Amino acid sequence: MKKVLLAAVFLAGFTYSSAQAVDKSEDKDLMTWYHKDFATTKVYGVNTENAYKFLESKGLKPKTVVVGVLDSGVQVDHPGLVKNMWSNPNEVPNNGKDDDGNGYIDDVHGWNFIGGKNGDIDIDNMEVTRVVAKYKPIFEGDNSTQNKVNQAKMPEEFAMYMKSKELFTKKSIDARQGFQRYTMINDAIPVMVSIMGGKPLTAETVKNKKPSTQQEAIALEILSNIAGSPEFAGKPAAEVETKLKEEMKGALEHFGPMAKQYDLSYDPRAEIVGDHYDDYSEKIYGNNHYEGPDATHGTHVAGIIAGLPQGKEIQYGVASKVAKIMTVRTVPNGDERDKDVANAIRYAVDNGAKILNMSFGKPVSPGKNVVWDAFKYAEDKGVLLVKAAGNENEDVAEHLAYPTNFKNISDAAPFVNNVMVVGASTNKNDALRADFSNYNKKMVNVFAPGEEIYSTVTKSGYEYLQGTSMASPVAAGAAAVLLAYMPNLKPAQIIESLVKTSNLSTANEFGEKSQAGGVIDVKKAAEYAYNNFYDGKSSTSKPKSIKKARPAKKSVKR
Repeated sequence: MKKVLLAAVFLAGFTYSSAQAVDKSEDKDLMTWYHKDFATTKVYGVNTENAYKFLESKGLKPKTVVVGVLDSGVQVDHPGLVKNMWSNPNEVPNNGKDDDGNGYIDDVHGWNFIGGKNGDIDIDNMEVTRVVAKYKPIFEGDNSTQNKVNQAKMPEEFAMYMKSKELFTKKSIDARQGFQRYTMINDAIPVMVSIMGGKPLTAETVKNKKPSTQQEAIALEILSNIAGSPEFAGKPAAEVETKLKEEMKGALEHFGPMAKQYDLSYDPRAEIVGDHYDDYSEKIYGNNHYEGPDATHGTHVAGIIAGLPQGKEIQYGVASKVAKIMTVRTVPNGDERDKDVANAIRYAVDNGAKILNMSFGKPVSPGKNVVWDAFKYAEDKGVLLVKAAGNENEDVAEHLAYPTNFKNISDAAPFVNNVMVVGASTNKNDALRADFSNYNKKMVNVFAPGEEIYSTVTKSGYEYLQGTSMASPVAAGAAAVLLAYMPNLKPAQIIESLVKTSNLSTANEFGEKSQAGGVIDVKKAAEYAYNNFYDGKSSTSKPKSIKKARPAKKSVKR
């Protein structure tokens, strides 16, 4: 579930919308804001360090928790992650054999369900595109009589088709117009530079310019609008050119793939993966390419959970002291497929992951039953699933974001008790819910920091990203901390601990946007879990014996 970060240049008037540019490269406080203690700073962080202090004050020693990251892939050799990557203890690296007999060859750090012998999937369709392509001949084919028969025989599929068709039509038009719009602006950049004539960008620079061509008219209109933006006002022509090229590069990289995502004839699955896609019982396919074509999103998620400071970088994950990351590549540049989601869950569970982070979602789910079966499988194995609420600024009871733990919106409770749904919060108390975050009092459990989150990305780098995709791993990391020190905790108990102890807020009806009514606090959750659920047996350090002079045990390295 990727949150696209780019400034908006709208076709009508080319009005430029951008936050004031802030140099965040050396802002150490902002890089780690989501770890803050609300009680002392009044910033809604998750109180990471105090959680560790509390648990250790009780004499508890952590056991490593494997967290499965079901995402776009992870750069497993990133300097900030490499020490916290899970390694399959029963697999010999790169010998071309399935040493542990689980069906997956050389799955040392995880698996890739969207790759095969012929490479890896980068861009894939949106799910609504796949649904329309599959069912249009059935429900709106050439034979109107047969269409009506099919519609009557397959009411659930027909309802899904009609919903998908509506979304497909709107989104495909938006994608096409967006690509045309940003291509036009990108092509006009040299003309803008020429009009500026080497002068800084001000209203005076463009005030009396008279266009002689349509492209000059477009360029002047854009310049006139951005001349009032703090990001561009008064800047030298060369700097304006550089900034515009960066913005347009991001825009075109976003809208360009949409041509394929909404192409009814585009389907890379058969050629690249080579599985029998409609056979949901098929589990053995894919490869061990952990990173894939673009693992920026998944690497960022992994760092939020278990990133370690390195070099000059101070970024660290919530569970950096206790968690190992298992990467299960599941999400392409497009919508994830239900078969892959179900298999990814089962793979991670079977290979020892106790918490799975799922920062993805979509509005329709043809294979929802097979995913629900995987949810139940994880529940039976005592595995917690942490899922992003979605980035559409919608009530999820009105706009479902699959996979969901509610089979019907009207259900009083989810059908499984091991799924935690997470919305995104900010570091602004008067606007605590991120303006993109989905919400619902019943169907979203908690909120966690998800705006301006600094973490690892590919090419061994670091970036700020935002989205419920970032909030979900904050909560997953919090859960891993609780489970590491109190291994007897059940998923439902972890969820209850985080919900019941969240730092509350009533500003702008924030308290009505989730079950918790606040932002998670790991230290408070640790206290709650310790007092209510901890069995007093697991991983407790024993007091030293006076009679026996034994050497002290070495502390656990984190």
